[in-house]
Amino acid sequence: MDLSHIAVNTQSSIRIEGSEILYFDPFQVEEALHDADIIFITHEHYDHFEPDSIAKVKNENTFLAAPESMKEKVISESGIAPDRCLFCEPDEIHKLGDIVIKTIPAYNKLKPFHTKGKKWLGYIVDMNGIRYYVAGDTDVNEDIRKVQCDVAMVPIGGFYTMDRKQAADYIAAMKPKAVIPTHYGDIVGKKTDGIDFKNDLEEMDREIQVELRL
Repeated sequence: MDLSHIAVNTQSSIRIEGSEILYFDPFQVEEALHDADIIFITHEHYDHFEPDSIAKVKNENTFLAAPESMKEKVISESGIAPDRCLFCEPDEIHKLGDIVIKTIPAYNKLKPFHTKGKKWLGYIVDMNGIRYYVAGDTDVNEDIRKVQCDVAMVPIGGFYTMDRKQAADYIAAMKPKAVIPTHYGDIVGKKTDGIDFKNDLEEMDREIQVELRL
């Protein structure tokens, strides 16, 4: 499966180029391309909601999707007009043009960093016949075990999220066509975690394509 249209800048800062250009949690973006059709924000932590990076990717036609709990913060800090914003709660389905969006709960089970009550999000996005899942900051839990997708982008750094071994077990059970690990090698996780994740997963299922971007 050709995944050359997917780039990971750092952490969980993802760009997907298809019929629309999608950004997820833009962070530490250097080049001001102003090419975003839709920006997705998973939650309010500084490495996922960074107004300076949003400013570099947005344009006058950009839509922004974010958790309902971030409404006041997004309106005051994102630089995107409220009528171009979509505020979501978990387990909703929305459509922006030809893009179908399903919101997935993203939370820790025992850790205090991302509690379920905050209603922060991961996203499933259908574009050009491919179903992408961007998990956000989450542990493996009963809600994300229900996800089905073609391409999964999941955190593996541990501490704030699932670690590489938990992520490998999760992806082996999910069985997407491809996976790109995120959220390691910078704020949390070692730079070698991606390689270790790939090796762990390939021991369980060699049919799942693993692509490393960090």
